[in-house]
Amino acid sequence: MKMTTTITIQNLKCSGCASTITDKLGKLQGVNAVAIDQEAHTVTLEHAHEVSPITIKEKLAALGYPPADAKNDLFTRAKSFVSCATGKMSNR
Repeated sequence: MKMTTTITIQNLKCSGCASTITDKLGKLQGVNAVAIDQEAHTVTLEHAHEVSPITIKEKLAALGYPPADAKNDLFTRAKSFVSCATGKMSNR
């Protein structure tokens, strides 16, 4: 059974961020599609029932893009800058 999960996140700044998020979440087993809405700061995933929204949120936070209601400290924001730069480099 396919599910759709949409999560509003923090620190989403540009297409580099979106590229990293799409790449990393797209590699999770059971994730079929990832869509990013930069203006709304949302990530929408189409995934198998077995993929937990908690797992998705943990992966996003590890990349520096925690859910909107989560802690966003300096370390987390720094991780988002690294992820952003990585995404920009992979688009070249």
